[in-house]
Amino acid sequence: MEDGRWLVVKKKYGGLKGKWSLPAGFVKFDETVDEAVVREVLEETGIHTSVDGLMGVRSGVIRNEISDNMLIFRLTPLSFDVTAQEEELYEAKFEDPQRLMQEGNHSVLLDHLLSYKKDSMQQMLDGVNPGNQFEYTSYKLFL
Repeated sequence: MEDGRWLVVKKKYGGLKGKWSLPAGFVKFDETVDEAVVREVLEETGIHTSVDGLMGVRSGVIRNEISDNMLIFRLTPLSFDVTAQEEELYEAKFEDPQRLMQEGNHSVLLDHLLSYKKDSMQQMLDGVNPGNQFEYTSYKLFL
């Protein structure tokens, strides 16, 4: 948000159970990654958003057998009435990141996002056509 607050969630499951983290989820077969992040944030928090750009990628392998990857987007909220998805979340809210850090109950990723510089964000280019032979129904570049 323009006032510097972040939209964060407290999950009921997984390795981040009970900790503040970012809304997250999986990409469906018929959507692009930017469409997925907008959908997931809306589903988890009730907040409508638009994509500003790609901030970075988190990539890891769990137990030498599961590739676990996350694209981290910067979004602009278009609504502000937060409603946490009760099946997955204890809570969702806009919060000052410094306050989250002081509380100490948050994901390691949030620590690293404090040093993020907006000018390093990859902008989305929409409407690019790599050629009709590929038959893309949606194609976007983040450069």
